[in-house]
Amino acid sequence: MALKELFDLHGKVALITGGSRGLGLQMAQALGEYGATVVLTARKQNELDEAKAHLEGLGIQAHVFSNDLGQFETIDPTVEKILAEVGQIDILVNNAGATWGAPTLEHPPEAWLKVMNVNVNGLFLITQSVLKRSMVPRGKGRIINIASVAGLQGNDPRMSPTLAYNTSKGAVVNFTRALAAEFAGRGITVNSICPGYFPTKMTQGTLAYGEQAILEHTPMGRLGTDADLGGLALLLASDASAYITGQNIAVDGGITSV
Repeated sequence: MALKELFDLHGKVALITGGSRGLGLQMAQALGEYGATVVLTARKQNELDEAKAHLEGLGIQAHVFSNDLGQFETIDPTVEKILAEVGQIDILVNNAGATWGAPTLEHPPEAWLKVMNVNVNGLFLITQSVLKRSMVPRGKGRIINIASVAGLQGNDPRMSPTLAYNTSKGAVVNFTRALAAEFAGRGITVNSICPGYFPTKMTQGTLAYGEQAILEHTPMGRLGTDADLGGLALLLASDASAYITGQNIAVDGGITSV
């Protein structure tokens, strides 16, 4: 097979949770540019509609479904609706996430549960649903979890404490390894991308508080851009990564190298 054919996603359906903006939309665009039909889920219908219009303006076939991963009872019905209306899910990008910044001694229990329910429990449930209903019966699939460099290390004391977020993303890192090992012989690969600091709605507070400290600690001396995740997402979603599984790959300008 020619190398360019390994990256071809025509005929594939890619489900991207939290895909209406930020990193999710960036990755949806990358997969769509290489032929995938993209399915976006997120909580806010207006943002989904804007994302769909943006993608279709680029010639990308896109479908949107409003869903909140923190509402567990909605997950299976949403997956079933996608399968009925769009088709089998070949690629799952677990991108939806939540965060909360607070000193540990002042961290509200309800905020801890919100972060865990979206970043860990909801991620598990939608992965389980897609595996059961689409990937395992067909013996093939690509799962890409969006973890974070926060799951690979502790928090710089100069930054706002984010214990729940760091803990949840550390869970995603090992979730990736364990799931990859379990399904390695069943045609399904599981990898994660661990972004560093990108200017998104979720990171607005962090960047407002500590952007200078982040840049000083980043060997490349810059934040991530709209072009920095698409290539890796495409690799992990395509046949070019058929022998790659269980990996947690940092895209962070070198933060985790020092």
